[in-house]
Amino acid sequence: MRPYVLLSAAVSVDGYLDDASPERLLLSNPEDFDRVDAVRADSDAVLAGAETLRRDNPRLLVRDDARRARRVSAGKPEHPLKVTLTGSGDLDPGLRFFHTGGEKVVYTTDSGVARLGDRLAGLADVVSLGGTVDFPALLDDLGRRGVHRLMVEGGGHIHTAFLAGGLADELLLAVAPVLVGASGAPRFLRPADFPGGSRRRMGLADVGRVGDVALLRYLPRQTDEGPHEREKPQ
Repeated sequence: MRPYVLLSAAVSVDGYLDDASPERLLLSNPEDFDRVDAVRADSDAVLAGAETLRRDNPRLLVRDDARRARRVSAGKPEHPLKVTLTGSGDLDPGLRFFHTGGEKVVYTTDSGVARLGDRLAGLADVVSLGGTVDFPALLDDLGRRGVHRLMVEGGGHIHTAFLAGGLADELLLAVAPVLVGASGAPRFLRPADFPGGSRRRMGLADVGRVGDVALLRYLPRQTDEGPHEREKPQ
């Protein structure tokens, strides 16, 4: 069974994930970073694309000691499975992603496997999805690995692919009171043929406030009767 897919992103009011400067733009506030940590702790796996790894060099760890302890007491690894995706195989084995936390999986293509060679030996399980990146196949493989809840943390190309493929169950969108407007800055979503197009409305399940950040919870899976929420794994 495929995992429940939760997309998590922080954006500016004008829809950017970052600005065009070399330094990462911190859109969230400390309270919202803690909320993201809690969501991560409740997940079986976290996924970030290769572009995000190259740009931000994140660790993708559960930071809170008590949350890690609760995972261990529940018979889970201290940190969720860490997952990344690269069509080209352009990944530096020195990235912090590979040297912190527990198990890692890299999904790529046949050509990506050839480019990676043995560079990730001992660091991650490298899995080819075939000639092209196949997101349903990725979810099928994660399901076979026992992943019931997948948190997707970016970047824009990855979020776009999950939404365009109708593969996302939930979207948590934190909107920061910031305007970026920079040419070349990464946007939350890229142009795509989304299911139903602009006439299809996602279900808005909740609206919250975390300090000066607005938190919107959407249910992308939509039926004629209204939003349908797939049962969350316990």
